[in-house]
Amino acid sequence: MDHTARPDVRIRNMTADDCAAVTRLRARGWRAAYTGLVPGTYLDAMERDIAEDTERRRAALSRGGPLVNLVAEADGPGVIGWACYGPVQDPAAPPGRGELYALYVAPERIGTGTGRALTAEVLARAAARGLTGLELWVLKENTRARRFYERAGFAADGTEESFEADGVLVPEVRYVRAAAGEPVG
Repeated sequence: MDHTARPDVRIRNMTADDCAAVTRLRARGWRAAYTGLVPGTYLDAMERDIAEDTERRRAALSRGGPLVNLVAEADGPGVIGWACYGPVQDPAAPPGRGELYALYVAPERIGTGTGRALTAEVLARAAARGLTGLELWVLKENTRARRFYERAGFAADGTEESFEADGVLVPEVRYVRAAAGEPVG
């Protein structure tokens, strides 16, 4: 498989017209990455609620705010990736740190450089906005995503939390990285 960025991939700001594609991409990404890690009923609900989630996403985008939503697109298939970042949610986080809330690539495009291109754009834009670093949460058992973030310079900082999905606690691990330059240790 080609592990370099494809020349047909473009990164741009997400628009309201992208919301349905992003919502479908997110549901497909969860299904591909989290089957066996998250209850199937939770994944099924994500796929059933596409229209509702799309409208919520459009409304949030139209309100504006501090979140930055980016999409990766390619000729033919359209939106093939999505990233969202903004201010960190943890009030105890160091000043100037942001959070990468979402990074999804169409399952058939994993390994093509789309995720790396989105991550590089997020890091560059975060640094330009004055964010000194980024944190993110990844499912503890999602080894593929953990390897991806580690190759991108993120490192687990030892903090773990769980969220509840249909009555099951799903453990997550926090990763951190400098917005530009060396990884945060």
